[in-house]
Amino acid sequence: MRLAISGTYSVGKTLTTMAVAHLTGLPRSSALTMRELLPISVPGKTLEECSAAEIIMLITRRNQGRAVNESHLTDGFVSDGSSLHEWCYGTVRVLVGINPNDSVDLGNVPMTKELGFYAEVMKQIGVPAKQHALQSYDSFVHLPIEFPLVEDGHRPVSERFRSLADEMLLDTLQELSIPVHIVGGTIPERLQKILDIYDFTPQLSIDEAIARAQHDYAHLDTTSESERAGVGAAT
Repeated sequence: MRLAISGTYSVGKTLTTMAVAHLTGLPRSSALTMRELLPISVPGKTLEECSAAEIIMLITRRNQGRAVNESHLTDGFVSDGSSLHEWCYGTVRVLVGINPNDSVDLGNVPMTKELGFYAEVMKQIGVPAKQHALQSYDSFVHLPIEFPLVEDGHRPVSERFRSLADEMLLDTLQELSIPVHIVGGTIPERLQKILDIYDFTPQLSIDEAIARAQHDYAHLDTTSESERAGVGAAT
C-alpha cells in the first residue's frame, strides 16, 4: 500500500503519519521541510522573504527529494503529504500573493505581470505533480481543518490560505479520481478509522503507536531557518 496523508497546514499530518507508520509497519516517507531547505537553497532568507522564483525553486527541490525517497520504498509506504501539496500551496499564492501576510485583509490580489507569469509556471508544475500522484499513491487519507492555525513565526499562512489549499487538494484528488477518504477526529479516532478503511493488521496497539509517534515528533528539529547552524551555499 502506498498511502498519502493529505491536508493543509496545522491539521496534524506529521503526527498522524508517524502514528500510522508505527501502527501498520509501513515505512514513513517525507520530504525535507522548508526550514531545512531554506538555509541550503536561499541562505539568509525566511520563507516570507522569498521571491516568486525562489518559491518555485523550493517547490521543485522539495518534490524532487520526495520522489527520490519514495522510489526507495518499493514495498509500500505512508507519506507525510504528497507531490500535490507543494504545488497546491504554490498555486494558492496566485490568489493571496507571494507573501500571503501582505494580503491577509484583502480579497484576490491584482494580477500583475510577474504574478501572471508565476501563475503560468505553477500551472505547468502541476502537470508532473499530478502525474506523480497518479503513479505513486494508491490512496489518500485527507485530514480536514478542524482546529485553528498554529502560528509558528515561520510560515506566512492565513486561515484563508489554509481553506483555499484544502479545497484545491480535494478538488485535485477528485479530478484525478484517486481514492480519498476524509478522516477527522482525535488521533486515536483517526487511527481506528484508517485501520477499518484499509483493513490493516495492526502491529501494535493504537495507544502504543501514538506514544511512539509522540516520541518521534518531540525529537523533530523545529529550529528556524535563520537559527540553523552550518548555513552555506546551495548544493
